[in-house]
Amino acid sequence: MKLYDYVLSPSCYKVRLMAALTGVTLDIRPVDFHPGAEHRGPELLALNPAGSIPILEDGDLVLTESSAMLVYLAATAAPQWLGNDAAGQAATVQQWLSFSQRLTASLGAARLHEMLLRPGDIDALRAQGTAALRELEAGLVERRIRGQRFLASDRPTVADIACFPYVALAPDGGVSLDPYPAIRLWSRAIRAIDGFIEMPGIHRLHELKPEPSPEGGEA
Repeated sequence: MKLYDYVLSPSCYKVRLMAALTGVTLDIRPVDFHPGAEHRGPELLALNPAGSIPILEDGDLVLTESSAMLVYLAATAAPQWLGNDAAGQAATVQQWLSFSQRLTASLGAARLHEMLLRPGDIDALRAQGTAALRELEAGLVERRIRGQRFLASDRPTVADIACFPYVALAPDGGVSLDPYPAIRLWSRAIRAIDGFIEMPGIHRLHELKPEPSPEGGEA
């Protein structure tokens, strides 16, 4: 499989992370996203007319949405990452995959505004990102009450990998994670998964603090 990749893209990182966790070897094709805008050049537009990355090629199959790539990698190499056969759990995974797009559109856009000076209403983006974090925090608290550490199960699924990068990078867009103890515990649990790999730019400042208690604060 070939991944058209930009090392500082959270959407690309989640695909690299999923591949590492499922034992899939990727042929990485670096893309000059910034400042070269190679993703909008003729070669990559022929693969993805939307002009975005990542792009995953596997033979004749071309995928251009990161959530679809996560599902494909899991289905190919490690189906347990899709959740079990229970209809409720499968639906929950799909719901969080859809939710991850809200994180991209809010926290991700705020990060691009601050780091690459992309146009946008930064106050609105931060407000949308904060609302999404509050929803995520509430979902994780509910799961912890059930004795589960992850979004859809007692073990990690593609839903967790889809949501993790933009949440972890929220401070780059000016949105603090300090008010969200359940999110910080969830992030630690993801980092502890065997095979986890880092992304440049995701720092561990919260891990230097005492372990948070989900009951210790509110979003």
